[in-house]
Amino acid sequence: MQERIYMDNSATTRTDPAVVEAMIPYFTDQYAVASSQFSHTPGIQAREALDQARAIIAGTMHADPESVVFTSGGTESNNLALKGTAWAFRGKKDHLIVSKTVHNSVLHSAQWLEKQGFRVTYADVDDQGFVDPDDIAGLLTDQTFLVSVQHANHETGTLQDIGAISDRCRKKEVLFHVDACRTLTMIELDLGTIPADLVSVSSHLVHGPKGVGALYIRPDTKIQKWQHGGYHEFDRRAGTENVAGAVGFGKAVELTKPEHTEAVRDMQKDLLDGLMSGIEGTVLNGAADLSRRHPGNVNVSFNRIEGESVVLHLDMKGISVITGSACFSRSLEPSYVMMAMGFTHERAHGSIRFTLSRFNRPDEIDRVVESSREVVEALRRISPLK
Repeated sequence: MQERIYMDNSATTRTDPAVVEAMIPYFTDQYAVASSQFSHTPGIQAREALDQARAIIAGTMHADPESVVFTSGGTESNNLALKGTAWAFRGKKDHLIVSKTVHNSVLHSAQWLEKQGFRVTYADVDDQGFVDPDDIAGLLTDQTFLVSVQHANHETGTLQDIGAISDRCRKKEVLFHVDACRTLTMIELDLGTIPADLVSVSSHLVHGPKGVGALYIRPDTKIQKWQHGGYHEFDRRAGTENVAGAVGFGKAVELTKPEHTEAVRDMQKDLLDGLMSGIEGTVLNGAADLSRRHPGNVNVSFNRIEGESVVLHLDMKGISVITGSACFSRSLEPSYVMMAMGFTHERAHGSIRFTLSRFNRPDEIDRVVESSREVVEALRRISPLK
């Protein structure tokens, strides 16, 4: 049996062993809750660990630690960003803008807000998945309170020009939310120079544990608490803090280095070159310019075959990839991201997402390319599509 190759890192990443080691004491010896900081020493130790992790995560975004609110993950952070601002502006402003290719947690939050009486504009993207900042500017009205875009798309890896979009929002005094769950630690996000008001991040996508994330909230941002019960997290999000998870999240961020991104980008180029040159009829989905694409993302469609079949056959060869979004895989509908980019049903259904991390190795690339070629050729021989 060959060693399994995991290339579904946009869905989740391997937890770094050093992260697990850092978390263990907060399950065994230092298990107090941070809200007990005024009662006893173990509570103080828990609070100190929580705040240290908060400072590490804030530091990587050049933000004030007290602006970072821990959540249960990127989905909750996105829900809080949209619903919390909507309720803060309720009765004053009723319009928000989201890109058509945002993550489901943003898209479904926006759709829910429509049912509550808010108006949502779904901004178009081009055939590479880019949002035009000038298009966003043209959609802003005096009733717009929020614009939400994804820094790097979860399917195609397309990187938005969040600096330009932020500038358009700032001029109209509209809040700007960035879903940066897939770019934290991989693409620099300096909140000192890019004035985003809300930024969602997630631990399990940066080699940290599942079940913990954070929402950056710029000071003086109008947002209403959405989860009630206590005064945790600066009275922004009630609930006993996941100290062990936060410690793991902070450790995962601390472990990242610029050379990790460089190594992943080198593997991305080799994988893309191998697929495009080695398999006839391979089409790249998303940004053609790799500098405007998440360094770990290669999303392609193989003409005349269905993506799910490729995924299943590669799995039998010990290679883990996915078609479309991991959160969307139970649906028979084509990827809404691909359809928003103007693709045909055939191209959307044929898309395969290979996503890399620092735990992938350069020597895995040849095996993935060769296995993909064998699978595609075998499926084309029995395909009714000629």
